[in-house]
Amino acid sequence: MREDGPASEPVRDEPAPRPVCATHRHFTGRVVSLRTDVVDLGPAGRVDRDVVEHPGAVGVIAVDAELRVLLVRQYRHPVGCLLWEPPAGLLDIPGEDPLTAARRELAEEAGYQAAEWAVLVDAFTSPGGSTEAVRIYLARELQALPPEDRHVGVAEEYDMPTRWVPLADARRAVLSGELHNPLAVMGILAACALLLDGVAGGPRPAAAPWLRAVTQ
Repeated sequence: MREDGPASEPVRDEPAPRPVCATHRHFTGRVVSLRTDVVDLGPAGRVDRDVVEHPGAVGVIAVDAELRVLLVRQYRHPVGCLLWEPPAGLLDIPGEDPLTAARRELAEEAGYQAAEWAVLVDAFTSPGGSTEAVRIYLARELQALPPEDRHVGVAEEYDMPTRWVPLADARRAVLSGELHNPLAVMGILAACALLLDGVAGGPRPAAAPWLRAVTQ
């Protein structure tokens, strides 16, 4: 083990792709695809690495004037659970701005629009095996859409109850193991740090640079 740089330097992730000598594609699905890359790690040699290709996603931590967070409940088949989550969706429209996608998901899944948007958290959800990158926005100054403008979902989105949860209660639910969706966990803890604990340094502007744009 070696220490990289003085302790006073800020820690910051940065793009540093290694050469790919060959790629073998195994599967292309509706949302994800699977490939194996032969990666040249220099002195460490060449290794095979399986990669799940994912389009990425956005999530919305919508917080009202009473410091309550809006959650929706959705069935997630791979884990066989009904999960409480923030409104969220895939970045599966080529060239679409992530903020545009977030606005749409908040309207379609929860029936709200917001006047104030900021970036709360960026994350690679499983960087050891997947390209999935998520951006979680903080949405404030919320207004409910009129009933005639509400979106009617299909499949798992056909019936998604919503609930306003006090941020402090949502944090307790995360830390007690009652909430498991990663966007909920990351977004709720970040929102609590910012809005309840007064931690400085955020949120960032809605158009802040995103490492995903460099790596994909």
